[in-house]
Amino acid sequence: MLYYLFDWLDKALDIPGAGVFQYISFRAAASAVTSLIIMLVFGKPFIKWIGNRLGMHDTVRTELGLEGATRKSKTPTMGGLLILAAIIIPTLLFAKLDNIYIQIMLGTTVWLGLVGFLDDYLKKTRGKAGLPGIYKVIGQVTLGLVVGLLILYHPDIAGSGASRTTTTIPFVKNNELDYAKLITWIGPWAENLVWLLYVVIVILVVTAVSNASNLTDGIDGIATGVAAVNGGALAILAWLSGNIIFSNYLNIMYLPNIGELTIFSTAFVGATLGFFWFNSHPAEIFMGDTGSLAIGGIIAVFAILIRKELLLPLLCGIYVVENLSVIIQTMGCKIYRRRHHLPQGTPVPIDKRPFLMTPIHHHYQKKGIPEQKVVQRFIIVAILLAILSIVTLKLR
Repeated sequence: MLYYLFDWLDKALDIPGAGVFQYISFRAAASAVTSLIIMLVFGKPFIKWIGNRLGMHDTVRTELGLEGATRKSKTPTMGGLLILAAIIIPTLLFAKLDNIYIQIMLGTTVWLGLVGFLDDYLKKTRGKAGLPGIYKVIGQVTLGLVVGLLILYHPDIAGSGASRTTTTIPFVKNNELDYAKLITWIGPWAENLVWLLYVVIVILVVTAVSNASNLTDGIDGIATGVAAVNGGALAILAWLSGNIIFSNYLNIMYLPNIGELTIFSTAFVGATLGFFWFNSHPAEIFMGDTGSLAIGGIIAVFAILIRKELLLPLLCGIYVVENLSVIIQTMGCKIYRRRHHLPQGTPVPIDKRPFLMTPIHHHYQKKGIPEQKVVQRFIIVAILLAILSIVTLKLR
């Protein structure tokens, strides 16, 4: 909204300095600072309100014997509401609201925030059950369907200068891949299925990353720390993709108007860093599914919009490892039970499991590594992966 105000002040009244709002870099910095200020100013009052007034505390499984589990069971949750507010408010203030990419990201934030909120609220009223998993998946699939169709058919996106189904392959020279080519080689009749293939890909990416973020949110500060790093990398990629000079220099896909997403992504970074202030060990508040589902969905949709979704396995390597650890653990336990003819659900001895506990951050906790050290090391790895992801723009 402030963009339009200062644009009017600059053009109608010719007020000196008002034109600074035309620069994405200025508005992105203002967005980050505003988001961080919102978190730091309203963090403490929000924690008291959500914890003391509403009694929204986390449901931690103390029987698992994890470090600080008893303390954490008394920690307020649903801090994702504050994260969402700190993303949405600066975006509304500093971004061009008629930009379709901004509209999609705001819609993503609100939609998955609502899905996560329902889960957190039902956990409070129904106990640990929360929102059944199938309904979370339905929410994620619905979002993926809408985003995929908008990318395919919205005129502002269709006219971006590249095929609507084109993406970027990391580490490859002349690295543009058109998903349409994956199916049209079958025959001319397959062209009618291109939209279906693309929408399915979008749905899979959104669902996978959103759930992976939710899975990563297991110990103090890990989800917000990793998300802030990922958001910073995506902000750089969006700004470069929306700048015709740098995109030509780097020989990457130029996407007109996509640079506006830098304002959103810096708000995202400010919000997650601000929440990290209160969520770092020992956490004063947890984000709950309200935050973790939304954060993962935001990263997924953002990467899809800037045509960098194939970079996510590298950029979000922490999410990949967290997910794989759970899959390996589940398969390993099933194989053990089958070999020993044990009924389904029978506990597997710890020394016979692939990991002491999953997701893998709990495995390191079980090995006696302090929680804060696990988080610090995961964030360091996330930073290295983010740097490598950006380097892929030239390393090919």
